[in-house]
Amino acid sequence: MIDIGRALKIADSTGTVVFGERETEKAVRSGEAQLVIIASNYKNDFLTSGEHEVKMHRYKGNNMELGALCGKPFSVSALAILDKGSSNILSLG
Repeated sequence: MIDIGRALKIADSTGTVVFGERETEKAVRSGEAQLVIIASNYKNDFLTSGEHEVKMHRYKGNNMELGALCGKPFSVSALAILDKGSSNILSLG
C-alpha cells in the first residue's frame, strides 16, 4: 500500500498533475490523463460513469481533505495525473 499524500506530492513536483473538476474532465477527454483521483463526495456524472478508459481511484476523504493532502489551500474534488514523474502514484489504479 502506498502513501497517497507522498506519491501525490512527488508527482506534482516531478511530473504533471492538474487539479479541479473542469481540468480533470478536459484531461480525460483529450486522452492525456493516466490516473484520476476523486474525493468521496465527488458527484460529476462523466468521471464516475465509466464511459472512459482512464484508471480511477476514489479517495476515502472529502474534497477538503483531498485538497489538504495535495498541499493546496483550497478544496480539490478531482485531479488527474498526466505524468507521474518519479512517483509510484499509478499503482493506485
